Amino acid sequence: MKVDLRTRWLGLELAHPIVAAASPLTGSIDSLERLQDGGVAAVVLKSLFEEQIEHEEMAAHNLMLYGAELSPEARGFFPEMQNWRTGPEQYLELLAAAKRVLRVPVIASLNGHTPGGWTSWARQLEQAGADAIELNVYFLAASIDDSSADVEQRYIDLVASVTQQVKIPVAVKVAPYFSAMANMAARLARAGAKGLVLFNRFLQPDIMLDELEVAPHMMLSSSDELRLALRWIAILRGRIGAGLAATGGAHTSDDVLKLLLAGADCVMLASSLLQRGPEHIGALVRGLQAWMIEREYDSVEQMKGSLSQQSCPDPDAFERAHYMKALYSYTSAYV
Repeated sequence: MKVDLRTRWLGLELAHPIVAAASPLTGSIDSLERLQDGGVAAVVLKSLFEEQIEHEEMAAHNLMLYGAELSPEARGFFPEMQNWRTGPEQYLELLAAAKRVLRVPVIASLNGHTPGGWTSWARQLEQAGADAIELNVYFLAASIDDSSADVEQRYIDLVASVTQQVKIPVAVKVAPYFSAMANMAARLARAGAKGLVLFNRFLQPDIMLDELEVAPHMMLSSSDELRLALRWIAILRGRIGAGLAATGGAHTSDDVLKLLLAGADCVMLASSLLQRGPEHIGALVRGLQAWMIEREYDSVEQMKGSLSQQSCPDPDAFERAHYMKALYSYTSAYV
């Protein structure tokens, strides 16, 4: 029996649902080619950061102005801004090179948290050949002056500012910390997002006791973490005008299957590929295919969302009833 593994994400047809998320593995042509050889369906390039764009442009601007107060002619010794090669320019070169050598869709990644001039780089990513853009919104609302309404509007304004720059589809990678996630997801779609990537995984700081310093603490994900995305993908499937991608916690073919059954259009991997290498993609695809054959599914499209909240026999399982049942079953085992 042959099964059709194809799926669609952001209007792009993918050979199967496994996508390489933005990570160190998607930051060089060599590793991108290894991912393609491993069988990946699409890649999301490493992120281009708002701070990186603004820092590089300000540094170049200051260089051009240095010495200009001495003589008007001094300006002629420095290059025009558009000719100055910055870090973001190198990102465009990576994107263009990836499009030349890869046969799979290439999705650029913009990482930011404030609307501003840096969002105009979305247009340059489009011009460099990106098939789509993933807007990675990484923002911690730490100010006591920021209300929830302010934070939500900040997201909406940022998404609108990017989507208005380009014609290619834009996905938004968001955190799960909204008090009304379903409402926020619908608003992001109305602001122009063609897809949502659930969820952004914030890095948490740690305190180093010997040095008495605060330092970043990087931990790779585990399969236990996928349930948050699974729940919200199942709830949102068919209810908003945007596609859904899962990221964070998918390590096995079972993980991928669960997310697809919940309603994900694709599953993005970073930690599992960093741990096991691009060859792991083939194992996941084979596991997906074998399970579908055993259960007599003809295609991924047939399977997607068949256990979403709208389609499963017990819709309440994704809400409060599931919480109570879990607590009761755990308690009764020890009473």
